[in-house]
Amino acid sequence: MYTGPLQALIDELGRLPGIGPKSAQRIAFHLLKVAPEDARRLAATIVTMTERTTLCARCFNVAEGGLCSICDDPGREPGVLCVVEDPRDIVAVEKTREFRGRYAVLHGALNPLEGIGPDQLKVRELLDRIGPEQVTEVILCTNPNLEGEATAMYVARLLGPLGVAVTRIASGLPVGGDLEYADELTLGRALEGRRPVDV
Repeated sequence: MYTGPLQALIDELGRLPGIGPKSAQRIAFHLLKVAPEDARRLAATIVTMTERTTLCARCFNVAEGGLCSICDDPGREPGVLCVVEDPRDIVAVEKTREFRGRYAVLHGALNPLEGIGPDQLKVRELLDRIGPEQVTEVILCTNPNLEGEATAMYVARLLGPLGVAVTRIASGLPVGGDLEYADELTLGRALEGRRPVDV
């Protein structure tokens, strides 16, 4: 429908997550309007990112070298690991400013329907860190969905014999939410995770 290079760009943009055919077309036409130096800067940034970004040798977070900035920080508490599914989850946890330990990124969650089993995740690498790093607590911070719950249970079973405390993040109602709009599972989790009120 369009010229070769333009159609090729639309096709490539359409392969990105969350970008449908219409969005890909809008982005491509936007890039046609920008100054050539702006388009070249964008292309160079993408190339640089793919060439220089790696996975941390310890936790599998994104890094620009051997270790990520969190693993390289001597001020972090090495005995506490927070297990997340994806590097983007680290950003969410870090925004809370509540966690000062280190991370283990699984790079996914168990999902047999999509062919994702334990061998596709970084579970073995997590287990290999427990003894050498003298880990005392592992916080399972996987998503509160079917896949995340299954992954948390699987990892917890493997960690049990290793003598570390295994905890799971609480889940429940969001701040500012109304009870009438909460689904049964969320409200049930909120009731299970209740805690004493300090008076």
